[in-house]
Amino acid sequence: MRHVDFSPLYRSTVGFDRLFTMLDSLSQPDGGQTYPPYNIARTGEDAYRITMAVAGFGEDEISIEAHRNVLTIKGEKAETENGESTEVLYRGIASRAFERRFQLADHVEVNGAELKNGLLHIDLKRNIPEEMKPRKIAIANGGARSSKQIEAKAA
Repeated sequence: MRHVDFSPLYRSTVGFDRLFTMLDSLSQPDGGQTYPPYNIARTGEDAYRITMAVAGFGEDEISIEAHRNVLTIKGEKAETENGESTEVLYRGIASRAFERRFQLADHVEVNGAELKNGLLHIDLKRNIPEEMKPRKIAIANGGARSSKQIEAKAA
């Protein structure tokens, strides 16, 4: 795979350092990690849901952390000590530890998580602050008191 050099863009842009770092990291393979499988769905205009298959894991064995636009989901099975020694003849149900990371866009927040029927559902919502939404700007006429307004359609 080719490596793209973004250094020429640094001298003509301001504040896009994080964007170029993200683009650089996308070109690097994640090691072929496929466990556990997951879906990402859009459930509304600014709402998303990550669904992850975590069969065999309990609520106390999964941790979810959102920090600096990175959502990290970790699962680690607790060692069961029932006092009985059980010999497993065939292990078809995966119980290995996992860690998945998702890059979140700016202003995307985790609304909640639910574990149901072996599926972990994480609801996300994009909350754009008021100061970043489009606003109306009044145009003042040099000597007259009347003003015109520019209207912007909110996205």
